[in-house]
Amino acid sequence: MRYELFIAIRHIRARKRQTILSVAAIGIAVMILMVSQAFMAGFTQELYDKTVNNLPHVVVSPRENDEYIHLYKNIVGKISDIDGVVASSPYLIGEASFKSRDNTKNAVLKGIIPSQEDYVAHTGNDIIKGEYDELTYSEKSIIIGDKFAEDMDLDLGDRVEISFPNANPTSLKVVAIYDTGTALDASLTYTSLKDAQDFYGTADVINGISLRLEDFNRDREIARIIEDNGYNADGWTVNNPEILRTIAIETISNNVTLGFILLIASFGVVSTLNMVVMGKVKEIGILMAMGATRSQIRFIFLIESGILGLAGAVSGTAAGVLLAMSIGSYQLPEGVYGLESIPVVVRSADVLWIITIVFLLNLIAGIYPAQKAASLDPVEAISTR
Repeated sequence: MRYELFIAIRHIRARKRQTILSVAAIGIAVMILMVSQAFMAGFTQELYDKTVNNLPHVVVSPRENDEYIHLYKNIVGKISDIDGVVASSPYLIGEASFKSRDNTKNAVLKGIIPSQEDYVAHTGNDIIKGEYDELTYSEKSIIIGDKFAEDMDLDLGDRVEISFPNANPTSLKVVAIYDTGTALDASLTYTSLKDAQDFYGTADVINGISLRLEDFNRDREIARIIEDNGYNADGWTVNNPEILRTIAIETISNNVTLGFILLIASFGVVSTLNMVVMGKVKEIGILMAMGATRSQIRFIFLIESGILGLAGAVSGTAAGVLLAMSIGSYQLPEGVYGLESIPVVVRSADVLWIITIVFLLNLIAGIYPAQKAASLDPVEAISTR
């Protein structure tokens, strides 16, 4: 063992109370950082699962000045061949007026091919009543959201009258009810593509294609490829910028707050090492008189700073991981924010970077007391009482 390390450990062990307090201060700050980071990762994943995972990653719309996409089957085939596109779903969407008994409501009617829409947006997973596949096998059928059903006083098997200017009035039977936990539950309904085309009085055309990508982060790249072929296309980051904005705001506020917490905790290391320097002035002078260089004295106190920072980082991270996992295992009462438990994700990469950052931060914090110790005059230090 190098004597610098030996002396550093002796200094730390000699002032146990200050050492424990310094390590505890760093550990508590790191624990808060670890738990907060696990919450942030869980929140981000939950947000992606609830939104991006159920949204079309890219939406293709008609050419400029065109109302519809004609010969869409050929176009869907070409788009599906683009590297990175794993599913596509053509649709015809528009406004409609709904009436049931004395209840009326304006909402969106979306004509889809159920199996293809499910591949893209996982719509079948949101069904809480009825069967999603009924939309394929039952003519003149419709799927509605639970909030829409509540507003219109509708249930499975009920029929709803649909009309709109320049459209062909029709009556559709409710075959399923979905719940996404979003505003769409009150404003979006699904019917088959054929029934939608009959209602709007169009030929076999569509006005949009939803795409699902292997990597949703490539949405803008895929959209550009489609635009090069003459169609308008937008990725989810363009159509839903509020998702990225929410994550960015949460991340920035989280990092700023935790940065101040770590900064405060680092002052504990500076305080402890300053007290060590003040208490070991004579020993430092003796070491210099015995031949220790100023760089070696400086190194001793940097080692102490590193040991304190590493001990605080490791203990705080371990405590934070345990606390985060215990919080994540707690089951929330049914229906609270649509969550079964608090979303928590502990990632090994987060653990490693937190330990590394905290260690380096405390090493930097130890530069001042280390320099102070190295700048002592050995003659004056030895003569100090």
